[in-house]
This record gives sequence, structure tokens and C-alpha cells, in this order.
Amino acid sequence: MTTAIDTNVVVALWNPYDMLNLVAQKALDEAEGCGSLVICGAVYAELLGSPQRTDRFVDQFCRDAHIDVEWQLNEEVWREAGAAFQGYAKRRHRQRAPQPRRILADFVIGAHALVSGYRLLTLDEKVYRASFPRLHVTSI
Repeated sequence: MTTAIDTNVVVALWNPYDMLNLVAQKALDEAEGCGSLVICGAVYAELLGSPQRTDRFVDQFCRDAHIDVEWQLNEEVWREAGAAFQGYAKRRHRQRAPQPRRILADFVIGAHALVSGYRLLTLDEKVYRASFPRLHVTSI
């Protein structure tokens, strides 16, 4: 089975002081043992969020970790992401929270995995289970 990797898993790998570093590495190794690893373009873009990271650095990491980048997202992914984001905003509103605290990229990442038939490896199990109940989520 192909596993889509959420941004937070890669960030935990890159931070040797993060208490989840070793757990993230083990989870990534296990996922690779079950099939291929992918990230969508939204994860790639988020990984560039730190000023010291370059596309060259991220590209090399992906090659070394055997992670493919899936750049193209079809209409179904965008519609699924929008619907999930809308559902999240409604849930937040009912809870009297003033604004959604999650960003659209989270929902694009979940929609990419769902529509592609992948499982998702993440640290944010709760948001993905609530927003994508049919998505196979693996949390570390």
C-alpha cells in the first residue's frame, strides 16, 4: 500500500531534538516496508517554509528517503479538500470558535491521500479522522 506522508512527520524527522524523531523514523521505515511513499505538492511547499530549507535540500531528502512527490492534483482532490475544509469550519463555528485554526493545506493533504487510495501517516490523527472518515490514517 502506498503511504502519503504528512508534513509534520518529515519535520519530526528533521529535528533530532524532537521527542518524536525516532518514532517518526520507525513509522516511515515501516510504511516503506509496506509499499511506496509519497508526498503531495502541498507537503513539499510546507517543507520549504523554513528559511534555511531549499528545494535542493528537500529534493535530496526525498530521494534519500525514497519519497516521490506527486505534483498534480485533479479536480476531485480539490473538491474533496474544499468540502472537508467547509465541514471543519462548520464544526468550529458550532463550537463557538471564531475562526478555523487549520489551514487549507491540511485538507488538500488529506484529500490527496483519500482520492488516491493511499493511507496517511501523520501526527494529527484527530483532524484527519474527523474530516476524512473514509481515509486510512496511521498516526505516530
